[in-house]
Amino acid sequence: MANHKSALKRIRANEKKRLLNRYQAKSTRTVVKRLRATNDKNEAVELFKTASSMLDRLAKKNIIHKNKAGNTKSKLAKFVNKLAA
Repeated sequence: MANHKSALKRIRANEKKRLLNRYQAKSTRTVVKRLRATNDKNEAVELFKTASSMLDRLAKKNIIHKNKAGNTKSKLAKFVNKLAA
């Protein structure tokens, strides 16, 4: 266990950040799953906006890699465009 005051504070802060990161990543995965499960074009467009925004936010904060965010957004865009056709 840590002995210094700053190390103890760092442990507390890291735990808070870890929980927040997990929450945000899980929320994003849920939105992506809902988007992939939908067959309605209008709902898919709205979910795509939400999902792409969430993915960009995760990539900006280095919770996920920026290429993973880009690849996922690309696949989702293809899916939405196929629904529209």
